[in-house]
Amino acid sequence: MTKVAAVKSRAGSYCLDEQVGFMLRQVSQRHTAIFSEKIGCDLTSMQWAVLSKLREVGATSQNQLGRATAMDVATVKGVVDRLTARGLISIAPDPDDARRRLVDLTPKGRALVDDHTGKAHAISDETLAPLTAAERKTFMSLLAKLR
Repeated sequence: MTKVAAVKSRAGSYCLDEQVGFMLRQVSQRHTAIFSEKIGCDLTSMQWAVLSKLREVGATSQNQLGRATAMDVATVKGVVDRLTARGLISIAPDPDDARRRLVDLTPKGRALVDDHTGKAHAISDETLAPLTAAERKTFMSLLAKLR
């Protein structure tokens, strides 16, 4: 009897090791470890997400930035505050709407993103390294479908 089969026989039909949430968390933890080791600029993956999204879309409201990076209001505010303190992003009033503030990269932030984009691609490549090219394409397609 295999280990998984033995666990199933004790736990009924539920085996944690076969659950999608548990497996996704393990893969996410592996990716986070690779990111932390390889990025090389003392950034969290959420800080990188904000910086790279700003490089992609340009100046945007903090609210839109949170939606674009899948962060709640409190989380994106904390990330923006920390990146502002490091001089990587700036916050300015929106000339079209005085109630909104626009978040944008500073020249220092833009340079950091440009200098580290290759590392970010390498991190994704290492995360997906156990998969063949065809499996990577399928995996990414399936993740997009589940998103």
